[in-house]
Amino acid sequence: MQDHDHEQTSLKSRQDQLMQDVVGQEDLHGKPERFFNRELSWVAFNRRVLEEAQNLAHPLYERLRFLSIAANNLEEFFMVRVAHLMDQALEKKQSLSPDGLTASEQLALIRDETNLFFKDIQNIWVQLRLELEKAGTFLVNPKDLTDKEKKWANDFFYQEILPVLTPIAVDTAHPFPFIQNRAIGLVFLTEDKNRDHDVQTLIVLPANLPRFIRVPGQDRRFVLLEDMVFAHIRDLFSDDVEIKDMGAFKVLRHFDMEIANETDDIVQNFESALKRRRKGDVVRLTVNEIVSPKLLRFLTNHLDVDSEDVLFFGDLIGISDVKELIAYDQPSLVFKKFEPRFPERIREFDGNCFAAIRHKDIIVHHPYESFDVVVQFLRQAAQDPDVISIKQTIYRTSQKSPIVGALIEAAENGKSVTALVELKARFDEEANLRWAQDMRKAGVQVVFGFLEYKTHAKMSLITRREGKKMVSYVHFGTGNYDAEKAKIYTDLSFFTCDPDLCRDAALLFNYMTGYVVPKSMTKLVAAPLQLRQKLIAMIDDEAKIAKKGGKAEIWAKCNALSDPAIIDALYAASQAGVKIELIIRGICMLRPGIAGLSENIRVWSIVGRYLEHSRIYCFSGGHAMPSPQVKVFISSADLMPRNLDRRVETLVPILNPTVHKQVLDQIMLANMKDRRQSWVLQSDGTYQRMESKKGDFSAHDYFMNNPSLSGRGKALTSAPMPPPLDLDVKK
Repeated sequence: MQDHDHEQTSLKSRQDQLMQDVVGQEDLHGKPERFFNRELSWVAFNRRVLEEAQNLAHPLYERLRFLSIAANNLEEFFMVRVAHLMDQALEKKQSLSPDGLTASEQLALIRDETNLFFKDIQNIWVQLRLELEKAGTFLVNPKDLTDKEKKWANDFFYQEILPVLTPIAVDTAHPFPFIQNRAIGLVFLTEDKNRDHDVQTLIVLPANLPRFIRVPGQDRRFVLLEDMVFAHIRDLFSDDVEIKDMGAFKVLRHFDMEIANETDDIVQNFESALKRRRKGDVVRLTVNEIVSPKLLRFLTNHLDVDSEDVLFFGDLIGISDVKELIAYDQPSLVFKKFEPRFPERIREFDGNCFAAIRHKDIIVHHPYESFDVVVQFLRQAAQDPDVISIKQTIYRTSQKSPIVGALIEAAENGKSVTALVELKARFDEEANLRWAQDMRKAGVQVVFGFLEYKTHAKMSLITRREGKKMVSYVHFGTGNYDAEKAKIYTDLSFFTCDPDLCRDAALLFNYMTGYVVPKSMTKLVAAPLQLRQKLIAMIDDEAKIAKKGGKAEIWAKCNALSDPAIIDALYAASQAGVKIELIIRGICMLRPGIAGLSENIRVWSIVGRYLEHSRIYCFSGGHAMPSPQVKVFISSADLMPRNLDRRVETLVPILNPTVHKQVLDQIMLANMKDRRQSWVLQSDGTYQRMESKKGDFSAHDYFMNNPSLSGRGKALTSAPMPPPLDLDVKK
């Protein structure tokens, strides 16, 4: 025990060394301390999400939603990142992270941080539950119901719950059952008069039952599913059985997949991998606090879980399910409904997307502008007799995907349709496999890309016969082809018929479908081919300009910055005098504000009503920011090793003046000007929320209330322009 305490103290000292302010160090070049730990940076991001559950500027149900999101994020983090580190920790020689930690050291720090995090989640739930009660939403115990309500509960239990419950007594004749990932179970210690020993019994709650069961009546009162079972537990055991102990638990399993080359059929390989994943090792066991030591030992022994991977969590495990309590019939408790705008320019051309795009490039800013324009683009192609072919990437899409529906319709209408479906899209593998099978049946040529790379690029390429020539139209996105997620994710959809970009897109599709490496592309830049080199070259160019005394600035917006080579290039540019503004929503391993290293770099994160997801990269090239001469790109890629080296990604130059102005002068400036939802990264790794008051600038409010520049059209020419944004940001 003393050795364990000493180890924890040493690790805490190590964490302090790596995470505390290092401004006093003379030189961090080449030292691991120049990087923040990737995993702890992610935990810090999820803390910012959790903070929104306490943000009194948000309606109550939205705060509850943020609590649910933070809890769900943490579960996925354990299923993927922690599971990966646990695998590494079993290796004899553990490789070091860029910040100099072994997998075992990282796991120890993660457990410390997340145990505190879970306590905060629990405390915030207690606080929100009190506020919910004041607002008329109650979570009640079945024993506190009226006699009439108890009769309803009894009927509900017998009709809806009892038929799908299966108590399993674990003994030599009844082996411990397999508990699925994220399953919630109940465990009992019973004494049977007909047996000479105690018996442990398990009940796994079916995932398709509601977790919160509403009690009939005008009031919003709910009974927790497990409480309903506990209240009727005598109905599940014979009279000879005495229930001595009981508790609830939740299992999280290793969720990553290993694709083995078992056959030449990739679909069969994936089906086998999915089956293996369902039986992944348990990486976290959550139990409620009433579980006795004996029942806990029973669970940990059978699930093969170490004590350090057990979490005790109050009376409500699986707290991500609290989103079920949100009701949209109480408008004062949710965000004011926002209806996305449809681009006026497309309306002016009677909804003809091709005519609108031929007139001028257009960029659509989701969720402020409707994702329906992307769907309409593909549906029009499916129904247009002049359209010859459609090529489409699919990484993630919605459950009832209108995109897949349009591709199927196009194939049935005789078009040549190619869909590049990424089977390795984490958490969506099974859905993508199902979509692929549906499209194949309809005549779509389905391709699965590379086994060693994920296809993360978002592209649609449509070829149309116009008179005597073929004309192509291309859509590049920063986000997925998911109509539902497009309502809450901020992303960009860029439409153009620029011949060079269309030709480059065709070459990239050939690379993905036929392994034909493009000899050269005119405007488009792609990973894993040359995207890394292009980004580093542009960063280096800014440094060269700064050294000569010219104007040198970099503005970037993405979800994560964890690539050591990119970070080192940014450090070198900062030292050369380049002013660098980074809007990084989540993981950031770069340490800003260090004299002699990164004093010219500022980093902040925007967390609010919408999830910031668009990727934008801007390089001044010797010109003032913002100005028409600045190089502006949108991308599907974050600045992470996986995006630059192990994924197919796109970096798209924005050359049309109106679209350029919209992305640089409107979208980027609004994000940089935000005070209401911004957190600033400090040199010690902590984030500080920017102080704000009522009336301070909010990027989300600005975009909800102002039309975009490229989608205005003639109908809005005489309407007031969106208020111009100045460069006096965040002072």
